[in-house]
Order: sequence, then structure tokens, then C-alpha cells
Amino acid sequence: MGKFLAALILGSAILAGGGLYYLQVYAYYDEVVPDGRQDVQMTLLTTEQAEPIPYADFQAIDSESSPIRYRACFNTSLGLDVLADTYMPYDKPVPLEAPGWFDCFDADDIATGLKDGSALAFMGQKDIEYGIDRIVAVTDNGRGYVWHQINRCGKVVFDGLPTPEDCPEPPNRN
Repeated sequence: MGKFLAALILGSAILAGGGLYYLQVYAYYDEVVPDGRQDVQMTLLTTEQAEPIPYADFQAIDSESSPIRYRACFNTSLGLDVLADTYMPYDKPVPLEAPGWFDCFDADDIATGLKDGSALAFMGQKDIEYGIDRIVAVTDNGRGYVWHQINRCGKVVFDGLPTPEDCPEPPNRN
């Protein structure tokens, strides 16, 4: 009887662990269907408005379970010098890990490129959702990446602290 109970407990733990792994890595992600025109936008230095840039080979995933699960990859014909002269840079970009099966997006490689200067990060769209910015990074060979990152205002408010004076009030907050 003891062996049966031990096997039952072990089997249950394996099934629960497998189910939890599946839910975290696969279940909540959906493939984003590109519109072919406005999937990749960056914020202009002159107007501080986001505008589409030329791109190809767009792939993206997203999840309704969290606003920071968005990841995308693309190619662009625009060079880093043109991008740097035209679009708003993003300070302190931190590429977030993507599920292993979304193999076009490697956060460690992107971070290395940002650190060594072979990639630059730009503001894609500020406050795509309150406290969340869409970041676009492009490498010197035209490979681009997009992810969502919590901005300074979001970090403070999401921690339950009062909204800083220079930040907009969050929606539905009294």
C-alpha cells in the first residue's frame, strides 16, 4: 500500500509540474497576426508621435494575461544612423525573456548588442498601456526586436505608491 501511495503522489506531482510548465510557457501566448503596415512604430524626435517604419519578416506573440508578454521580431532596411537621427532613444532598455519556442527573440543576445553598441533601443510607443512602454531595438544588420517594458511611472504606481507629480494619473484610480 505504501508503494502505491508513493507512486500516486509522485505521478500527481509530475502531472501538476508538467501542467504548470505548459501553462507558463505555451498556453497563454497567442501569435499576433500582422497588419503589414503599422506593426512596428517608433516615436519621432521632432513630434514625439509614433509612426510606422518600413519592416519585413514580422513575427510576434502576445498574451492577455500580462501587458509585458509582448515580443516581436522583424527586419528593417533603415540603418542605425538614420534611426538615431530620426527616432527617440530609450534609456535603460531591458529586453525580457521570451519562451524558448519563440526562437527569433533572444533577450541575452539583444542585451549584449545594446551593451556593445551593435544595437540601439528606441521608444516605440510610450504608455501603450498605462505604465507600459513599447520598446524597439534594431541591430546594425537591420534585425529588429520589440518588447514591452514597465516605465518609471508604472513601476511606482504598480508598487502601490502615490503617483509622482510628473506622471499622469492612472485610469480608474481615486
